[in-house]
Amino acid sequence: MKKKVLIIISVLIALTCVISSCGTVSILAQVAGATGLIDQNIANAISNSADAIGTAAEDITPEQEYYIGRSVAATILTSYKIYNGNQALTSYLNLICAAIVIHSPRPDVFNGYHVAILDTDEVNAFATPGGHIFVTRGLIRAAQNEDALAAVIAHEIGHIQLQHSLKAIKSSRVTQAILVTGTSAVGAAAGMDVNELTSAFDETIGSIIQTMVTSGYSQAQEFEADNAAMELLAGAGYRPAGLLEMLNVLSTIQVANSGFGKTHPSPAQRITNAQKSIGKYNVPDTSSSRQTRFNTATR
Repeated sequence: MKKKVLIIISVLIALTCVISSCGTVSILAQVAGATGLIDQNIANAISNSADAIGTAAEDITPEQEYYIGRSVAATILTSYKIYNGNQALTSYLNLICAAIVIHSPRPDVFNGYHVAILDTDEVNAFATPGGHIFVTRGLIRAAQNEDALAAVIAHEIGHIQLQHSLKAIKSSRVTQAILVTGTSAVGAAAGMDVNELTSAFDETIGSIIQTMVTSGYSQAQEFEADNAAMELLAGAGYRPAGLLEMLNVLSTIQVANSGFGKTHPSPAQRITNAQKSIGKYNVPDTSSSRQTRFNTATR
């Protein structure tokens, strides 16, 4: 019974900490422990957990975003190899990316935007925090023109600029911190090391990053990235309809439970979503002027 009461109290304190000041909760816990109102071990547990929640809620800086992205990129590269067989193609993709981001709301990140090709026939693409974009050879092969290929890159840029992965990390970090608060009270009552309990919070960051890659974003976030992609394409002079063209191609070749089929809504769902807003863009069709360089770069 005592443990259950401690869990309830600590979770309520955690929720109060989220709403108000975690620093205040931490100080009050230490005062209560020093004056004998509560056991010092429990005071330490509450203080540690309050600090964990406070850290979880802090804004992630551009530099931190970049290094988190590097960790995600490293995880991706344990499963895929970089394709170095055509440096001109890699440069071509990076020029497309530069043309899109320079007209975007967030044209610069800590270490810039970078596109790399993954050496696989799988049809897929990834974006990590901080500007890392990976596109597979299979996906490049599926594109029929530059506007469609630009749509893939714009979609991934959308994820980066909307900070979808960072929002997932922040949400998970706060949730885990609250759970640590609950278990800390039990640990303190049982005489466990508080540092051991709070380290569980830190150790979840790696698994959270990996989950972002294997599980993908939510359907709402994918739709949001598609909407952002159309906006980005129009701003750079590409046809937003390039996104629909790419999705139509994907609908004919996509294999369920692999690549985009595993981590994205179906092409049909994405097409339905994109059609709701594509009519608001009035971009002159200059795609024919880009076809020759597309053919040269991707042949």
